[in-house]
Amino acid sequence: MALPLVLNLLTSIFTLIIGLSEGQLRVGFYAETCPTAESIVRTVVRDAVISNANSAAILLRLHFHDCFVEGCDGSILIDDPNAEKHAFAHQGVGGFEVIEQAKAQLEAVCPGVVSCADIVALAARDSIAFALGPVYEVPTGRRDGQISNVFLANDMPDVNDSVEQLKAKFFIKGLTEKDLVLLSAAHTIGTTACFFVKDRLYNFSPGGGSDPSINPNFLPQLEAQCPPNGDINIRLPIDQGSERVFDKNILQNIRNGLAVLKSDAKLGEDPTTRSIIDSYFGFFNPIFGPFFQPDFVESMVKMGQIGVKTGFQGEIRRTCSGFN
Repeated sequence: MALPLVLNLLTSIFTLIIGLSEGQLRVGFYAETCPTAESIVRTVVRDAVISNANSAAILLRLHFHDCFVEGCDGSILIDDPNAEKHAFAHQGVGGFEVIEQAKAQLEAVCPGVVSCADIVALAARDSIAFALGPVYEVPTGRRDGQISNVFLANDMPDVNDSVEQLKAKFFIKGLTEKDLVLLSAAHTIGTTACFFVKDRLYNFSPGGGSDPSINPNFLPQLEAQCPPNGDINIRLPIDQGSERVFDKNILQNIRNGLAVLKSDAKLGEDPTTRSIIDSYFGFFNPIFGPFFQPDFVESMVKMGQIGVKTGFQGEIRRTCSGFN
């Protein structure tokens, strides 16, 4: 074989290897191409949380909703009448302006380098830290998807799903029952609207009335916050007593009948998910575990790799709200 041909072949192989290595998510993906990427995102998120403490929960929820439709590819950020963000399943999702602000700053420093999908993942990680939760590393290297359709969000997990429906929706994404419990525990920060609670209070199926799983001492408090003919947009903490701090209190609330959302309450009724919840409160748990925060981090990192686009897939958007 002629030397030039051999060199060309070796070059092609080398290029392919580099492409494959660049196509994998890894911690510090932007260390050389945009060294300040993570610090820029962190500063923008910090300012957002200082301005509005609920921003931490909003940005965390944004990551979840992005990953469960078309994978963690920033598809939820596209601003178009037929885009995914307008799906009924995404109602109440926010934080778009924070992501755009971070993107604008990154484009000024490292144009065309950092994906919107990675910004969403990093912002969720930083939000948890600013809510006094665990600090951890996020593998990056995602690229932005080029599809965003309102109908693709039809199978999002829903607060009215049964436990079996939730398990099935998580299983399809490669997530376990333990991941379901841990990722639901993200409800430890943030609020929900009375719209998502009123059926549990006044029209619970079957039979009507209130959900019998609600602690009778807690029911009057919920009814006062969301009266029968009240404003359905009034917001209330999902984790009563600890809505600004990222901890496992939400799991204790579920055990005690103090869950606000129906989907959270159902986790306490199913034998499998209940046993997972109980495992974080056993007598020997403080010594031998399992430990909530590292387990949550493991589930978050796992979720953050659902359907990612890497390497030559997708694109790096110039603005997060529109395709290039």
